[in-house]
Amino acid sequence: MIEFKIRDIPYFSTLSDENIKKLEQISYFKNYNADELLFYEGDAPGKLHILVDGVLRLYKTNPKGQEVYIHQFVPTAMVGELANFENIPFPASARFVTSGTVLKIDYRALENMLFENPAICMEIIKSLSRKLKILANVIHNEMILTSESKVAKFIYEHGELFETVKNNQIAAILNVTPETLSRTLAKLKKKGIISIDKAHAITILNENALKQLF
Repeated sequence: MIEFKIRDIPYFSTLSDENIKKLEQISYFKNYNADELLFYEGDAPGKLHILVDGVLRLYKTNPKGQEVYIHQFVPTAMVGELANFENIPFPASARFVTSGTVLKIDYRALENMLFENPAICMEIIKSLSRKLKILANVIHNEMILTSESKVAKFIYEHGELFETVKNNQIAAILNVTPETLSRTLAKLKKKGIISIDKAHAITILNENALKQLF
């Protein structure tokens, strides 16, 4: 198992040894299994979560109990910092797609350090800015892109995940049915845009044609 250290996390790489020790006193690493929840929508915050290993899916649940995909996090990423920053319940749920590891920091204790460390404040601001881009991307995907476009975009950006993540999980991420995903993959394969081997690994054969779809 990989041993993680706070010093190795990009957000904190420029901190002094003294501040690293302070962070170590108010934080800990926790391992998670695939399909395990990091937090539920509506849970009260308290910890600042930093994903250092694994793939984490952020989603909301609609009134019918269906999961609506928002974003997929890969290391290194702050998760749910807005809830801590605004002291509001988590607006979405986060579930691990693969096994992973999270650094959990006591946010209220961290607040006392923020005023002394502009570097940490700037990293949080950058992370919040990235969340705005994520929101814009979600709106674009759900309001503009067709099912075929969604699949093409996902292959272009995260094609390697087809080797480790089941198709029904990818379909849930894209908010399409598994049948729609299978039909679209078959269509792209027939057109010679992609190839799929026995291990479900996808190879892009015609990048321009794939990009034109989204």
